[in-house]
Amino acid sequence: MTTGSSLAPQRPEATPAVRPVAVIDIGTTAIRMAIAEIDAKGEVRQIDALSQAVNLGKDSFTRGYIEKTTVEECVRVLKSYRRLLEEYQIVSPEQIRVVATSAVREAANRLHFVDRIFIATGLVVETLDEAEANRITYLGAQPYLRAQPETLGPRTIVVEVGGGTTELLLVQHENVSYSHTFRLGSLRMQQQFHAFRGSADKLRSIMENQIDQIVDQVLRSIPPESGTQMMALGGDVRFAASQLLEGWVPDHMGQISVPALERFANRMLQLSVDEIAHKFHIPFPDAETLGPALLTYVKLAKAYKLDHLLVTNINLRDGLLKEMAIRDAWTDEFRDQILRSAADLGRKFHFDERHARHVSDLCRTLFHALQAEHQLGPRQELILQTAALLHEIGLYIGLSSHHKHSMYLILHSELFGLGHRDVRLVALVARYHRRASPKPTHPLYNNLDREGRVIVAKLASLLRVADALDHSHSGRIQEIRCHRESNQLVITVPRIQDLALEQLALKQKGPLFEETFGLKVLLRKGRG
Repeated sequence: MTTGSSLAPQRPEATPAVRPVAVIDIGTTAIRMAIAEIDAKGEVRQIDALSQAVNLGKDSFTRGYIEKTTVEECVRVLKSYRRLLEEYQIVSPEQIRVVATSAVREAANRLHFVDRIFIATGLVVETLDEAEANRITYLGAQPYLRAQPETLGPRTIVVEVGGGTTELLLVQHENVSYSHTFRLGSLRMQQQFHAFRGSADKLRSIMENQIDQIVDQVLRSIPPESGTQMMALGGDVRFAASQLLEGWVPDHMGQISVPALERFANRMLQLSVDEIAHKFHIPFPDAETLGPALLTYVKLAKAYKLDHLLVTNINLRDGLLKEMAIRDAWTDEFRDQILRSAADLGRKFHFDERHARHVSDLCRTLFHALQAEHQLGPRQELILQTAALLHEIGLYIGLSSHHKHSMYLILHSELFGLGHRDVRLVALVARYHRRASPKPTHPLYNNLDREGRVIVAKLASLLRVADALDHSHSGRIQEIRCHRESNQLVITVPRIQDLALEQLALKQKGPLFEETFGLKVLLRKGRG
């Protein structure tokens, strides 16, 4: 290789490509948009932000559906956003992400809503489920969790009281160890109270009772420990910080005294919504949610005996922009978070962790060795590894039909970072680690589209082979090599002399692999 002379004229450095993008959050009380630039290094710089009040939550939480007038109001707002995006030259679908949260998710006419938006604006609305919202919230909070570990300490509860739900993440040493979405929101509470006829004190008592029930659930899931901090997200607590913290810069983390926040919350609850809106010059929907949200933060903080809350300017749009910056790819760190969550779930049901981890490692090896056969991507690899970790948790219920019990437990448990569809795929892959092959008559499987059915068949085939290779639960097969001979997949195992047990297991578990890929599986001893 030749090298150029040091005297050669230097070319000017190329300016990094900048990608303009936008995210739109269709929330319970407003439709909000953030416009940003993402550079070649994946750094995000927000350049514009808009917000328009809507009554989605009021419709959805009281009537169960979104009124036609509200749908058309959303269309009007999104059309105006679309025109602005054209001015920024943000026009292709790859540059725009539109999401909706609980108000749309719970509406009986949600499909009509997203179809109407698409017809009128060309925007594709993605309805986030709870797990996806938790994942995006974590992505938004991550920079603060990394940048200020000395402030946060080893254990941080990240909480956001929204209009329809309350999201909770427990982060320990930057790792999510618990996540859950509770069906308690500030607007949901307000709408429920409209049905009651009673004094302000009576309504306050009902509100506190609802919040206390959720706080009790939180305490059971996350018992109090010394060194716990609480990071509060959401527009309501940010507004409180702007009123209580002199000179607070929203881009920096602030600390609000819990007694001061409680006094402010009580003051807001004593005022009418009209009085709050006029006194503080804030939109009516924001004024409506302020008191219930702040009271929820106060009760959570007092339950953990905290003297202050940490407040940041993080919102859902920050996490969405972060996802767009990494082009929706799951980083190794995020994959580890999901697998760690699966292992935590396995321990809850007393799984054989050594066997589960070894099968998961074997699955990963097989996945990469057989890439040309299955042609699946990193997301499916993660689903396979997660299913491998959890494939035997059904033994907690009983030996008989434990594969079906595993499916049930996975479907009804929290797995951080995985949406409903991915959890369903994990559950089905685990369900088919033994016994019958997938059949159109099987519940859950029969509701999958063709793509989903093919993914389950391919991944379950790999899981069966990996499980057979550790049939002894001893982890003795540490190395495998795969190659194809005619219509056979030959797996060679070095340094193991007697493979009779594994060969017998493969004879029982191998047929699904042959049905799926058209290859018989042959296990062969290799040279040391």
